[in-house]
Amino acid sequence: MLIREIIAPLEKFAPPALQEDYDNTGLICGNSSWECSGVLLCLDSTEDVISEAKEKNCNLVIAHHPIVFRGLKKITGKNYVEQTIINAIKNDVAIYAIHTNLDNVIGGVSGKMADKLGLINRSILAPKTNLLRKLSVFVPVDYQQTLMDALFTAGAGAIGDYSDCSFSTTGNGTFKAGPGTNPFIGKINERHTEQEVRVEVIFPHWQEAGIIRAMKANHPYEVVAHDIYALTNLFQETGAGIIGELSESQPAEQFLQTLKNTFNIPVIKHSRMLNTAIRKVALCGGAGNFLTGAAIGAGADIYITADLKYHEFFDADGKLLLADIGHYESEQFSIDLLFDILSNKFPNFAVLKTGVHTNPVQYFKG
Repeated sequence: MLIREIIAPLEKFAPPALQEDYDNTGLICGNSSWECSGVLLCLDSTEDVISEAKEKNCNLVIAHHPIVFRGLKKITGKNYVEQTIINAIKNDVAIYAIHTNLDNVIGGVSGKMADKLGLINRSILAPKTNLLRKLSVFVPVDYQQTLMDALFTAGAGAIGDYSDCSFSTTGNGTFKAGPGTNPFIGKINERHTEQEVRVEVIFPHWQEAGIIRAMKANHPYEVVAHDIYALTNLFQETGAGIIGELSESQPAEQFLQTLKNTFNIPVIKHSRMLNTAIRKVALCGGAGNFLTGAAIGAGADIYITADLKYHEFFDADGKLLLADIGHYESEQFSIDLLFDILSNKFPNFAVLKTGVHTNPVQYFKG
């Protein structure tokens, strides 16, 4: 099996187009055409993880965090990033990162956190906009169903948990075929009127090339009349953070204890305790201070994230409880998420979880 075949289901689940502008998702080193001997999953692709991959005969390391985040001008081994890349190249180990694109899908990093806490009635805390497109295509009545089936198979017409969504209207189209054309219907140099159906479907923009190919391959006309519109609608399945509810309200201290036990956290930093029970929970894996306002606006009783600075705890402003559980701790179950995706797709292939504890933050318990 080739590395590109291993990567494909991950990129279907979390399309690279969803990564943030500052990110470096994708193949960091190695070649997607290599035969894959095995996969090692981790949060951070450190030098020890690369060595572990070599020992376990895995020539593909899939990490949440990109080991190369900013540009490298030299690779001399002067720091842990360069040492890791050197080790990977010397041992023919490919490194693939699936970072903010995995953060920006509803079942991604934050979704896995929500799973662990048993949240119900979930939605994206800060949905993205400007990701959707609408295709409007005109087709003869007798070919409508064939075209629609092809568009749906290519991924068009999915809205939330609904598929095969479209809208159609019937009207008359006209055209005159010029010299040298090969019209499916009508005659050259004669205006032709044909009863046609206008079919409209929406799709995320990264599927556009495949959908246009499917449209052209399943349309009888030599030249297909169609329009593509950019939509500013919220794309409710993509974006940062998750908001959901507990099945029953809990006192704040009880919920914090549950949180501590569930994520195996030595200590939780939090804002001033409020006199309210916890029912509505907002969360975001990794550094999530940028969503504190969204959590307050959504009416959350608590917002769980990581990497909060001293002054950022003031942003709670008595409106909710802010809890910092640590960066590694918030994202640790991403390894399980990736394992589930790959082992379900490739049940007989070697997909392993790292045994290296890569959290650079340690806690002194005395």
